[in-house]
Amino acid sequence: MKSDLRVAIIVNPEMPVGLIANTASAIAIGLGANQQTLAARRLTDNEGRTIDVSSCLPVPILQAPQETIGALMLKALEKKTDEANVVPFPAFARSLHDYADYEKSFPDRNLSEETIDGLGLVGPSKWIRSLTGSLKLLR
Repeated sequence: MKSDLRVAIIVNPEMPVGLIANTASAIAIGLGANQQTLAARRLTDNEGRTIDVSSCLPVPILQAPQETIGALMLKALEKKTDEANVVPFPAFARSLHDYADYEKSFPDRNLSEETIDGLGLVGPSKWIRSLTGSLKLLR
């Protein structure tokens, strides 16, 4: 794992708490699938019980208005490098209950015109800070 890797999840604090939790968890799954160095480890306690690690890095949940999240996503995609991952959660995905429908409808969408409920970022610390440095923690 690169020592300067950082993670951030940004959500719209105006959403109900259940939608915030769902958005953040779906984004976290996407980040973990793309950056297996975030977890993909097991630990065993002194009784021999083995668990899968949730994350080896802090995962701050930040807040931003929906317009800011969309703009941030576009900026992140423009500056994305091979060592970075951008995982948006478009609002339209919530109305689709089958991933195949999401995958089928996605190419017909323009993300710059969609409401983005949340955004996950993994990448070099400098890149993450440049994108999220002015955002506050979700409280």
